Amino acid sequence: MFGVFGYIIIEGYDFLDALYMTIITVATVGFDEVHDLSPNGKIFTIFLIISSMGTFAYSLSVITVHFVEGELSNFILGYKSKFQRKKMKNHIIVCGYGRNGRQAVKELRAHKKAFLIIEEKKESFLDEPDKTVFVEGDATNDEILILAGVENARAIITTFPNDADNLYVVLTARSLNPNLLIISRASNDSSEKKLKVAGANSVVMPDKVGGSHMATLVLKPDVVSFLDLISFQGNSQANLEEIMCSNLPESFRNKTIDEIGIRSNSGVNIVGYKTPEGEFIINPSAGTKLIKDSKLFVLGTSQQILKMKEIIKSGGPAL
Repeated sequence: MFGVFGYIIIEGYDFLDALYMTIITVATVGFDEVHDLSPNGKIFTIFLIISSMGTFAYSLSVITVHFVEGELSNFILGYKSKFQRKKMKNHIIVCGYGRNGRQAVKELRAHKKAFLIIEEKKESFLDEPDKTVFVEGDATNDEILILAGVENARAIITTFPNDADNLYVVLTARSLNPNLLIISRASNDSSEKKLKVAGANSVVMPDKVGGSHMATLVLKPDVVSFLDLISFQGNSQANLEEIMCSNLPESFRNKTIDEIGIRSNSGVNIVGYKTPEGEFIINPSAGTKLIKDSKLFVLGTSQQILKMKEIIKSGGPAL
């Protein structure tokens, strides 16, 4: 419209002639002018050509940069992720990157665990750190699970709001890896049993957990506050850790809690013990023996937990 009004004012053209002159000037098609231009008209035409070329060049550069940078970054991101997931073993697969999936990833990252995300919408994880490994696709698809390395994975967490999707992932994952630890979300009570029959080791119902937590805040607020103080991330005043006795150094195996010296030398409290048969013992005695496939649950500060890990790593003080 700038060109149209310019020709109307400077050359006295009617609207159609002014529009025609503007189009052939901007398009640089080389047609003759409607009328011979005055000196002022020629100067205006020169300015119109230069400004239109600059505008076109700028628009083209913006479009090109947007396309190239977007496609290039996506290509690099996809290539790096593909290279990383080929090397992954004993990792954790998170299916779905909604609210529950994001929280699961946050916890896994805090524990420095190797994990991989399966999500259909690429834009959901583009704001994640470069080292985040992902597979773009539908987790209910067998090929996508295989691409995510489910056969070599340690565990899978499926967080879809649709129970049917979670059920399909559980069935497929269990058939591909019989030893896989499977944690599934469920929205309905009726789905919990079906998911466990399908192969889920544990089923979590966010609404049920949230409702129980809120009720407990009314009934036992200080108990909840204390439990909230206990973190699984290793960065709060109190942290809870589990120790697989089978992974302890040789000098610790088949020894009693008192003999390994973890409690007395690190300051942690051993609050629980799980037998190989699955029985839980609260506050186990000092004479409890650490046998194969049993577990210890310890509570302590970040410094105490770190000290405990150093003792275990060094294989002492139990000798």
